[in-house]
Amino acid sequence: MVTKPTQSLNIDINFEEEDVPYEEEILRNAYSVKHWLRYIDHKAKAPNNGVNLVFERALKELPGSYKIWHNYLRTRRKQVRGKIPTDPMYEEVNSAFERALVFMHKMPRIWMDYGAFMTAQCKVTRTRHVFDRALRALPITQHGRIWPLYLKFVRSFEMPETALRVYRRYLKLFPEDTEEYVDYLQEAERLDEAAQQLAHIVDNEHFVSKHGKSNHQLWNELCDLISKNPHKVHSLNVDAIIRGGLRRYTDQLGHLWNSLADYYVRSGLFDRARDIYEEAIQTVTTVRDFTQVFDEYAQFEELSLNKRMEQVSNNEAATEEDDIDVELRLSRFEYLMERRLLLLNSVLLRQNPHNVHEWHKRVTLYEDKPAEIISTYTEAVQTVQPKQAVGKLHTLWVEFAKFYEANGQVEDARVVFERGTEVEYVKVEDLAAVWCEWAEMELRQQQFEAALKLMQRATAMPKRKIAYHDDTETVQARLHRSLKVWSMYADLEESFGTFKTCKAVYERIIDLKICTPQIIINYGMFLEEHNYFEEAYRAYEKGISLFKWPNVYDIWNSYLSKFLERYGGTKLERARDLFEQCLDQCPPEHAKYFYLLYAKLEEEHGLARHAMSVYDRATSAVKEEEMYDMYNIFVKKAAEIYGLPRTREIYEKAIEALPEQNMRHMCVKFAELETKLGEVDRARAIYAHCSQVCDPRITADFWQTWKEFEVRHGNEDTMREMLRIKRSVQATYNTQVNMMAAQFLNTNQGAAADAGAGAGPDAMRQLEEKARQASAEAKQKPAEKAASNIMFVRGETQGGAKDKKDTVVNPDEIDIGDSDEDEEEDDEENEPSNENGATEAATKTDEEGLVMKKLRFEQKAIPAKVFGSLKPSNQRDSDEE
Repeated sequence: MVTKPTQSLNIDINFEEEDVPYEEEILRNAYSVKHWLRYIDHKAKAPNNGVNLVFERALKELPGSYKIWHNYLRTRRKQVRGKIPTDPMYEEVNSAFERALVFMHKMPRIWMDYGAFMTAQCKVTRTRHVFDRALRALPITQHGRIWPLYLKFVRSFEMPETALRVYRRYLKLFPEDTEEYVDYLQEAERLDEAAQQLAHIVDNEHFVSKHGKSNHQLWNELCDLISKNPHKVHSLNVDAIIRGGLRRYTDQLGHLWNSLADYYVRSGLFDRARDIYEEAIQTVTTVRDFTQVFDEYAQFEELSLNKRMEQVSNNEAATEEDDIDVELRLSRFEYLMERRLLLLNSVLLRQNPHNVHEWHKRVTLYEDKPAEIISTYTEAVQTVQPKQAVGKLHTLWVEFAKFYEANGQVEDARVVFERGTEVEYVKVEDLAAVWCEWAEMELRQQQFEAALKLMQRATAMPKRKIAYHDDTETVQARLHRSLKVWSMYADLEESFGTFKTCKAVYERIIDLKICTPQIIINYGMFLEEHNYFEEAYRAYEKGISLFKWPNVYDIWNSYLSKFLERYGGTKLERARDLFEQCLDQCPPEHAKYFYLLYAKLEEEHGLARHAMSVYDRATSAVKEEEMYDMYNIFVKKAAEIYGLPRTREIYEKAIEALPEQNMRHMCVKFAELETKLGEVDRARAIYAHCSQVCDPRITADFWQTWKEFEVRHGNEDTMREMLRIKRSVQATYNTQVNMMAAQFLNTNQGAAADAGAGAGPDAMRQLEEKARQASAEAKQKPAEKAASNIMFVRGETQGGAKDKKDTVVNPDEIDIGDSDEDEEEDDEENEPSNENGATEAATKTDEEGLVMKKLRFEQKAIPAKVFGSLKPSNQRDSDEE
C-alpha cells in the first residue's frame, strides 16, 4: 500500500497497488472526465468511502460535469437504499443534491431525482419547497417533467388544501387536465368545487377530453354529480344548469329530466319533484325518453307510497289524516298507471301531430268518455294539415260524424260532413269518400231522396272545363270526374231512381270518359233487366270504342255471350260481323276463346266450311303455346264433319307451322292416321320427314315408335332404311356439335391468349376429348339398341345353343334367308359421307350383323289390289308367257 500526501486535502490517502495506474492518469489528465469515470468504474466494488472519495475529488476538479454529478447522486441513493428515513446518510445525500444544484440547477433530471428522493423521505414541507424551487429554476418548457411528480406527491398524502392549491397552479399551465383535477376533488369529497370545474369545462366549447369523452357525457357526469349530492353542492344553480342541458341536448332528454327530479327528491322537495316528472312526460317527444321518465316517476310514487304505509303501520297512534294521506298517494299512483297509454299517445302526437292513426288510437283510449272524444276529434281536425297528413285525413271527419250518428245526433253529423267536404284534401278520392259516407249515412237514416240530392251536388259540373289530374285546381273542382262518386250515384239511381234518370247517369259517365269496363257491363245488364236489349248492345259498343285490348276483353265477352244467348242463329250475319270486328285486333293471348265461340256458332247455326275456315284462321292467330291444342281441335272437328281423309291437309299445315317439339307429336299422329287408312308408305314417309329434327340421343320415344311401326308393317329393307336414316341423323347432329365446338373455340381464342400460352392447347385438348367421347357413344348406342331392342319374333334363346328341351318354339316364326352381301355393300355405298364416316360404317356392319342374327323374314306375295291398275313384274311375265 502506498501513502501519498495530498496538498488539496489535509488527509492522507492510502492507495492500493491496483489504483496507482489510475492515479497517474489523473495526475496527467486532471480535467479529463473520461479518466475520472474510468477510475470510478474501477472503484465501483470498493467500500462506499472509497468510491465517494473519488467522486468528491473528481467534482472538485470538474464541478460542472453533469455526468459525474448524476452518477455520484445515483450512487449515493443506492447506498441509502433499504435504510430507514431517519438515518443520517439521508441528510448527506440531501446535502449532495443541494451542492449539485449549485451548478446543475438547470438540469431537470437532477431536480426530478431530488424531488422523488425527498418524497420517499416523507418530508412534506421540504419536498414541496424542492418542487417549488425546481419550477422557479427551470424554464417553463421543462415544467411538464416536474408537474407529474409534484402531483403524485400531493396526492400521496392527506393534505387536500395543499393539493388544491398545487392543482390550481398546474391547471393554469395545463387546463386540458381539468378532468384529472375533478377526479381528485371527488376523491377528496370536495364536490362543490368539482361541480364548478365540470360546469366550466362543459361551457367551454373548445375543451377536448383526454379520455375521449363527449360534451354530452360530461353533461351527464355533471348532472349526476349535482343531482345526487344536493347538500354538498351550494355554489351552482342546479335547476338552471340541467334545464340548459335540456335545451342543448334534445335527443337525450330522459336522463336529464330524471337527474333534475332526482335532485329535488334528494333535497326532500317531493312535490317539486312530482311537478318535474309531470312536466317531463308532457314535453318529451321520443318513446325512449318517455319510458325512462315514466319508469322513474312510477318508481318514485311506489317508493313514496310504500314508505308512507310503513310509517303508518309502525305508528300506533296513527290518525285519520295519515290514512287519508295513504289513500291519496295510492290514488295518485293508480291514476299514473292508468294514464300510461294516453301519455304515450301524447308523445307520439308530439312527434308528429299530423299522424292520423295516432289520433284514432287516442279516441279509442277515451272509450266511454264522450266529452273527451269530441274534444279529441275537434283538436285532430284542426291540427292535421292535409298536405302533411300521415294516413287518410278524411277518416277523421268520417269517424267524427259517425260518432255523432251513433249517439243519435244526426244533425251534428251532417254539420261535420258538411265541414268535411270543404277541406282541401290532397287527393280527390278522399273528398269522394266523404261524400259517399255522407250518402250512406242518409241511407241508414232512410233518407233516400237526401242521398240522391247529395250525389247530385257532388257530381255537379263546374262552369269551366277542368282536368281531373290538374293539381293546380282544388279537389272540390275536380270532384265531378270522380268515378267513385259516379258509381255510388249510379247504384242509388238503380235502387231508388227511375229508368230515365239512371240511364242519364250512365250516359253521363260514358260522356265524361271516366267509365271502366265494369261500368259498361253494369250498364248493359241494367238495360237488359229492363228489356232494352238494343240499347244494351249500343252501350257495349260504346264501351268497345272507348277501350283497347286487353281491357275490352270483358266487354266483348259479355257482348257476344248476351247476343248469342238472345238471338242464337237468327241474326247470323250480324253475329259474324261482331266476331270479325272482335277478332280484327284481338291479341293472340285472348284469341282462342273468341275463335272457339265463333266456330261453335258456325257449327250450330252456320255452314261447315265457315266453321272450318274459322278453325283454320284460329290456328295461326293464337299464341304459339296454344297452336298445338288448336290444331288438335281443328283435326277433331274436320274428322267429325268431313271424315279422316280431309284431315291430311290440316296435318301437313300443322307440321309446317308448329315448332319442333309439337311437330314431332303431330307427325306421329299423322302417321298413325295414315296407318289406320292403310297407307303404310305415306306413314313411313311422314316418319322419315319427322326424323330429320329428331336427335336419337334426345327423342328416343320417336325412334322407338318408328321401330315398332316397322316391326308391325315393314320388312328387312324398310328396317335397314330406318336404321340408315337414324345413323345419318345422328351423324348430322354430331357434326353440328363439332361445328359449335369449333365456333366456341374461335370465340375464346382471344381470351385464351390473354390468359397465357398454355390455356389454348388445354382448351383444344378438352374439345378433342369431348369429340372422341361423343364418337364412341355414337358407335356403341346403335349396336346396343339393335341387339337389345329389335325383337320381331324370337328365333332362338339369347343364351346361345342349348338343349332342345329349353328351346322356345314359336308357331308364327318367319324363316328369313341370308341376305346378299352385295345388297349390304350397295347400301353402304349409298350412305351419306360425313366427318364420322368410318365410324358409322363400322357401326352399320356390326348393327346389321346383330339384326340378321335376331331377324328371320319370309317373303310373301303382295295382294294385287294394292297395285290397282299397275301390275307387279312377275305377274306381267306370266301374262306374256
